Amino acid sequence: QVQLRESGGSSVQSGGSLRLSCTASGYVSSRYCLVWFRQAPGKEREGVAAIASDGTTIYADFVKDRFTISKDSTKNGLYLQMNSLKPEDTAMYYCAADLRHRCIATLPFRAWGQGTQVTVSS
Repeated sequence: QVQLRESGGSSVQSGGSLRLSCTASGYVSSRYCLVWFRQAPGKEREGVAAIASDGTTIYADFVKDRFTISKDSTKNGLYLQMNSLKPEDTAMYYCAADLRHRCIATLPFRAWGQGTQVTVSS
């Protein structure tokens, strides 16, 4: 089974930027659907962005034109570049992987990281 670990979360002011990273280990398939989720206190976990094995990407409406998902298969890495951050982006961010053919950020997912906290102040 694949193991995932996120890093890069921090506290920033509104309008700032952060780059989150997710490193995969164990069994890593080039066919994985890779996704970023987030969960704020008292709210449901929601999909942020997804990237398929062929590089196709899908974004939630609330992050379009601000966030960019990418991957580097040679490094078993998944990334989320977050620009123009808003206070409502404050949440725990998780990376996830699955072998599903339809790559979209919807539950359930096979494997999860432990999360990295992003806090955006006004």
